[in-house]
Amino acid sequence: MTSKTQETHRIADLSRNQLNDAIHLKGWVRTRRGSKGFSFIQLNDGSNLSGLQIVADEKLENYEDISKLNTGAALEVWGVLVESQGRGQDWELQASQVLIRGTAPGEEYPLQKKGHTLEFLRDIAHLRPRTNTLGAVFRIRNTLSQAIHNFFQERGFLYVHTPIITANDAEGAGEMFHVTSLDLEQLPKTKKGSVDYSQDFFGTDVSLTVSGQLGAEVFALAFTNVYTFGPTFRAENSNTARHLAEFWMIEPEMAFMDLRGMLTLTEEFLRTLLRDCLEKHEEDLAFLQKMYDSELISGLEHICKTPFETLTYTEAVEILKR
Repeated sequence: MTSKTQETHRIADLSRNQLNDAIHLKGWVRTRRGSKGFSFIQLNDGSNLSGLQIVADEKLENYEDISKLNTGAALEVWGVLVESQGRGQDWELQASQVLIRGTAPGEEYPLQKKGHTLEFLRDIAHLRPRTNTLGAVFRIRNTLSQAIHNFFQERGFLYVHTPIITANDAEGAGEMFHVTSLDLEQLPKTKKGSVDYSQDFFGTDVSLTVSGQLGAEVFALAFTNVYTFGPTFRAENSNTARHLAEFWMIEPEMAFMDLRGMLTLTEEFLRTLLRDCLEKHEEDLAFLQKMYDSELISGLEHICKTPFETLTYTEAVEILKR
């Protein structure tokens, strides 16, 4: 079988305007079922949640191999996009050629057509990005990351990269992850008995950053408006769902900015990102709402539509006393 040369399409980009067009896809099998001389393959390339149904006729020269495909197999498919006769999708691909790029081991393949707990997925980190939950989360995260940069760039902010390994404790509180090249079994000591970091790689005690704030403040005094967006590390031993050892933090720093301007920018920032997410990820958000939070979408829409309440410190204290 010879493969054809053709532009590769993304499933998420397909539209009604492409009906009856020649389409070329690459992706992984979610499910396959056979019926009356046809194989119906749900193919997903990671660009959206639902994927696309591929209809493979038994007349295809490698149909015997196609009929044995399992979840997880990698395919390259050529065909024509047509309106779907079944329920659940607007269109499907009538395959003219199916090239099997990689097979999967059937029942031994960890991801099957059923729900999997997050605990189970932690044990198969190399495959979990293919799940609906992780796919939805990382598509949304991708959009939000791009929206963060767009928001600040459109307002003239400079993106600065602050060090990940640093001798500064920007927060001054909490535990930090220390970084060293010293032999932990033979640590050099000073005369006072403490670790002699002068013999370390950097010649001093360094840690993973807890914040890029100090560096960003320095840059703001030269470029006026700057922001950092990168990994941050905290070593607090709090093993809860609300504490992370590593996360990405957004830190804008602005010279000549008053409190009112900062509050306005913050509100505008949140609304802009959430609107972008709601517009681009209707399918992903609907899935996450169904599986994890029944008020997810309404909550995000409420933030976008409702003016933020601003309080003085004194007013906030009075509310807490009630």
